[in-house]
Amino acid sequence: MVAGYVAGGRGRALRPVVIPGNLVDLDMRARSENQLPFAKVELVESRGPWLAEPLPAAAMTWVCALTASTLPERQSYPNLYSSLSALLTAICHAPSARGWAEALLRYEALLMRELGYGGGDPGPLGEWTGDLAAFDRMGLLIARYCLADRRGNVMAARAMLRDRLARIAGSH
Repeated sequence: MVAGYVAGGRGRALRPVVIPGNLVDLDMRARSENQLPFAKVELVESRGPWLAEPLPAAAMTWVCALTASTLPERQSYPNLYSSLSALLTAICHAPSARGWAEALLRYEALLMRELGYGGGDPGPLGEWTGDLAAFDRMGLLIARYCLADRRGNVMAARAMLRDRLARIAGSH
């Protein structure tokens, strides 16, 4: 995670490029280390079409918000990077949540371990059957450890995802 200024990032041309989940190539430049770098953004892979679907959109919004709000700036986490990339691909290409819900929980557990919170293992999940108990357990751990001192309500994105998963499972 590196903060940077994207000139025109809210403009018509770049707004669809800088959405959560897209894979972009960045060219970062700064005049000094204390200055916020300028970032030139180029789209590599768009995941925008899946943001029109409620369940994939909620999942992508959640994992991107979790990642952006918990990772410290300028520290490399190659395991998280490759896992997040695989998870976003699974969310986009799996025919249902069965294809990615377990991977989402495993990503959350990996993020907790990488940040030094240990544990966080959702346990044996097998194929996702719609049981939200493991999902709820991980949510409590994330709120307690990873997001306890964050401003804003990042967990609202997870609550939206849980609500959509519950509708599919037929339980509220």
